[in-house]
This record gives sequence, structure tokens and C-alpha cells, in this order.
Amino acid sequence: MKKKRILIIGAAGRDFHNFNTLYRNDNRVEVVAFTAAQIPDIDGRNYPPELAGPLYPAGIPIYSQDDLPNLIRSLRVDECVFSYSDVSNQYLMELSALVQAAGASFVLPGPAATMLRSTKPLISVCAVRTGSGKSQTARLIVELLMQRGLRVVAIRHPMPYGDLVRQAVQRFARIEDLQKHHCTIEEMEEYEPHIVRGNVIYAGVDYEAILRAAENDPDGCDVIVWDGGNNDFSFYHSDLYITVADPHRPGHESSYYPSGVNVRLADVLIINKIDSASPEGIERVRAAIERLNPAATVIDAASPIKVEDPAVIRGKRVLAIEDGPTLTHGGMTFGAGTLAAKKFGAAELVDPRPYLSGKIIHTFLEYPGIGTLLPAMGYGDEQLRDLETTIEQTDCEAVVIGTPIDLRRVIRIDKPSTRVFYDLQEIGVPTLNEVLDSFLEKKQIGRLETVGL
Repeated sequence: MKKKRILIIGAAGRDFHNFNTLYRNDNRVEVVAFTAAQIPDIDGRNYPPELAGPLYPAGIPIYSQDDLPNLIRSLRVDECVFSYSDVSNQYLMELSALVQAAGASFVLPGPAATMLRSTKPLISVCAVRTGSGKSQTARLIVELLMQRGLRVVAIRHPMPYGDLVRQAVQRFARIEDLQKHHCTIEEMEEYEPHIVRGNVIYAGVDYEAILRAAENDPDGCDVIVWDGGNNDFSFYHSDLYITVADPHRPGHESSYYPSGVNVRLADVLIINKIDSASPEGIERVRAAIERLNPAATVIDAASPIKVEDPAVIRGKRVLAIEDGPTLTHGGMTFGAGTLAAKKFGAAELVDPRPYLSGKIIHTFLEYPGIGTLLPAMGYGDEQLRDLETTIEQTDCEAVVIGTPIDLRRVIRIDKPSTRVFYDLQEIGVPTLNEVLDSFLEKKQIGRLETVGL
């Protein structure tokens, strides 16, 4: 029988997981290539034979998505499997038309086909869009579980931008592990906040192997928390599914992919950023939840902003540096740094665009809507150097660091600077404590006396 020829359209994350779960050991199909998008410099690699398995002794090439129609024709592709997230429905269907016009079918694998089962109770934290507050929600859940005396292991959505074989299964328990695994800024922003709170976090490429390692972590494991990436749906069957919505982007619950999947799968929906969003945006998100998933528990939350030293901002011309993915494929035009600059009396937000260097120039060309902000792009050493040079060249009096980690630890910032902090703060009832009490009781997990927020 002729093998079906598959091309996986990806971005170094969901694509590898879909291959591993759907195709790696299936001799009825042949995956002829991956394509790459969203993340710079991840094409031109090879999905290695050590991870691809015995059916692929030479591995699988990874090409740029820009050449997709020609790849479909030259590789005689039968099916293209879309395997990344945080894209508009319009983008998704335009890509589908491109694929079909080139002669292939367009496939969207669903949760039932790609979710793995754990032997441990598992909570998934997902989002409507990148930058909704998913990671701060996951961290709070971990803290609340640990306060109950439970051993919590987090698993983060993949960010395998380096040596894929070495990154197959990564365990982070100490700050030194970030250097050991040669983490990018984007990885550090996600892993470091877990490490400093005292819980272990896993990530990598092979999420079956990662799950089994987490279940058998040497420090013990009572509960696993999936800390999702972008707005992807969970890689794992979940005993409790939590989705964070952002009222700064109302309507995205049903106009982005896979936002609508996460809203409909959710047991709990958190409307975050109520302190900074418009009443109209908040009500639109409430209406969307009522329409798409009326049975879900809805929690209201804020993301209050604090800074190290407001005097660094007050009356100054400042450069706001924000979380990179939130501004790029997340589509936001501001972040915590911008909000802090306005809240604490900056005289002006300085536009970094006249001062851009190297690969940061390409970021603004690809995402021209970023505006008067600087995304903390750091997917490699060259991009880090370009970020450092851009900050140095920018004509500003101070720098406001709105990233989840302290950038001053990984690049040199000679100008006066201050860091922004933000955590999830629940408003009214119900609360995550109540949700977790119900979850623990249902799963019959013993707990200590709850420590209140």
C-alpha cells in the first residue's frame, strides 16, 4: 500500500508533539518534512533520528513555511497537518486555501488524538491568547497546592530552539539548570519563576518521556500542572482545565485558533486584567463565555503592577521593554512595562525604532504593529547582542523592564532601570482556593490546612 505523505506545519513545539503522538511509529504514513514559522532561526534544522525513531533513520528536514506551496508540490505531499497556535481564524483559513490550491489536504488534529494520559492528577492552565496571564496563573496554582503540603511538578509547553536531542527531556530545579541547558530569554522567563518558588519544572521535545519523568521525579510528585504556551490546548488529558481570558482583546475567544477550543474545554475560565481593561471589554468576554461555555466556573482577576523604584520612571523619558511573544504573535500593543510607565508618571515613552540593531530590525519588519515598545527578543546570542545594542543606542533617560525575568542578569543595561512585577490577584468569589479544594476532594488527595491568599 502506498504510504500517505505528510508535511507538518509547525513552530518548534506542537508540531513535534503531533509527530510523536500521531506518526512516529505509524508505517502507513511518511512524514516528509516540517515547516517552521513564528520563531526566528528554527528552520534549516533536522528533526533528528534519535527522536524521529527507526522509521526515520535520516531524521526529518525542517524548512521555512515561506516555501510551503513549492514544498507540497516537490515533495508530493498528500496532507498538511497544521500544528501551531495563536493565529487568527482568517490566517488559518487562508493557509488552508494555500495548501489546498497546491493539491494537499489540510488537517487539524484534535485533543483526543494528541492528549496523553498521566498516572498523576493533572491540572492544565491554558489561555485565549499569548500574554493573557497564563503563566502567573499557573504559578499561583502551584503555590496554593504547595501550601497544602503537596509536591507539585510543572510541565511547560515546548520551546526547543537549540539541540533537539539534548533538549528531549529537560528538568529545571535550580537556577544553574538554566545555564546548563543554554536557555534563551523566552525559556528563562517561563522556567525561572517556578524554580525560585521551589517547584520543579520540566520541558523539552518528547512529552511522553517528559510526563513519565515528571510522574517519577526524584523529589516526588503528587500533582502535575501543565503550564501551557501561546494559546495552545493542553498536551495532556486534564482532571481540571483552566483557561485565562484577556479583556484587552475581547472577541478573540472565537476569532483566534485554538482560542475557542480552550474556552470550550475549560472547567474554569479566569477573566484577567480587570484592573486595566475597559468595562466594555470585560463584558464582551463575559458574554462570549456565556455563549461558548455556560457551564464553566468564572473567576475574576486582576494583574496589579508594582515596580522596584518608581523614582526611576517619574518625569523621565523611558524605554519600555516587554515580553517578546506577547507583542509579536500575541499581537498586543502594550504590556506591563508600558502600563507601569504611565502609572508612575513617565514624561514620555521613547520610540526605539530609530535605534534598532541587527535581528531586532527584522522583528519590527515582520510585526510592524508593535509600536513604541521594545520586545525582549532573545532566541539566540546574536539576538541578545542586538537587543543590548538597541537599548544602548536608544535616546532615553531610563529603562522599564516589563519582562518576567530581570533582563539585567542576562544583558548589560547601563542606563538607569527598574523592573516591573505583576501577579494574579483574584477579585471576589469564586476563588482558585475553592476550585482547588473541590479538585483535591474529587481526586481524594490528602491536604494540609489551607493557607489563605
